[in-house]
Amino acid sequence: MGVKQRSRSLSTTGNKLASTFFQLEVLNGHELNVETFEPFALKIGSTLQPTAPEVLQINIGKLCNQTCAHCHVDAGPDKKLENMDKHVLSRCLEILETYKIPTVDITGGAPEMHPHFRWFVEECRKLGKKVMNRCNLTIIMSNPKYHDLPEFFAKNDVHIISSLPYFTKTRTDSQRGDGVFEDSIQALKKLNAVGYGVEGSGLILDLVYNPSGAFLPGHQSSLEHEFKLQLARRYQITFNHLFVITNLPISRFLDYLLDTGNYSEYMSSLIEAFNPQTISGLMCRYTLSVSWEGYIYDCDFNQMLDLKVASTVRHVDDFDLDALMKRNIVLNQHCYGCTAGAGSSCGGEIA
Repeated sequence: MGVKQRSRSLSTTGNKLASTFFQLEVLNGHELNVETFEPFALKIGSTLQPTAPEVLQINIGKLCNQTCAHCHVDAGPDKKLENMDKHVLSRCLEILETYKIPTVDITGGAPEMHPHFRWFVEECRKLGKKVMNRCNLTIIMSNPKYHDLPEFFAKNDVHIISSLPYFTKTRTDSQRGDGVFEDSIQALKKLNAVGYGVEGSGLILDLVYNPSGAFLPGHQSSLEHEFKLQLARRYQITFNHLFVITNLPISRFLDYLLDTGNYSEYMSSLIEAFNPQTISGLMCRYTLSVSWEGYIYDCDFNQMLDLKVASTVRHVDDFDLDALMKRNIVLNQHCYGCTAGAGSSCGGEIA
């Protein structure tokens, strides 16, 4: 992604704080004056430590049937080599069992395209783990071999989290590609048909909303109400919750900001909306993120910037929870996206 990193001396807060901050001098091939914005580590005025991990988030691979404009993973149909091998998957299972981490959050790409996806889900369920799967919906409609995914999900009580930019065709297709909206609606109907999002079924179907431009999202509760009203009225579709996620200035969205000249304005809006009440709920504190290669990160966004954990333990083959609990979380300017307004995480608002 063309990201150049160097550690920076922050004498006002000491070397301990400085060691957790990496200055981005070159973003996606563009040189920027990063001195314009106060470093996030200085903004919060301290280091950030983890709590006991509640979620092991696993990016199982970058292979995807879509190429979305906002995708921070840079996933797509051409990413055929960037897929987690079975050894790393098995090591993740061992970690989940040994360290009693209750939840596994599977993401991608389109995780369902991974050849060992179904095996991994079933093994996680055998361990009694809660399984969350981040599904782009269209994968269900893309090929006959995926048409039975709703039944597979239901059989294994998988918590489905699906991206749907909006409840209209124009806005959804503009962000994710022509035909995505109609396929998404059909997939949602198939999920509803097996009980997902239906009151009393116990099968959880949550949707994810990302803004389609260089602006912050609206209030989650208001958007959820509107999504539920419109999807029920127009398509007889029901779901459980809507997660509102702020677009972070990395990868393809960063390219968009730079190409349109909106980077400085967007960063300023994030910083102006900084909310200190979000700090305690940041997902990097209770989540460990694992890349398809098996490397460990504080969050999925740090993973995309290749900012590995600040620890001697950096790969699942060397996993040592005691050592990881002594680390400081690696912070950077994109962290402003998770602390703006009501905050943002893979589970939506946090404050």
